[in-house]
Amino acid sequence: MANKGGKYLLFIWKPSGYELREVDGELPAVGSEVEADDLKLRVSKIAPSPLPNDKRPCAYLQAL
Repeated sequence: MANKGGKYLLFIWKPSGYELREVDGELPAVGSEVEADDLKLRVSKIAPSPLPNDKRPCAYLQAL
């Protein structure tokens, strides 16, 4: 799923639940570590946006 530095979504795990956040830049690779709100998370998968009619890719993050 190519992104080439455009907008994408992060599906972020938090102790209080999940959050969907829009981000500008290059989509992180599966297995890479991402920091969000002082939490270190790992990209578990890249998939289409969970929002209807949204063509942006989404990186799903899990706690380390």
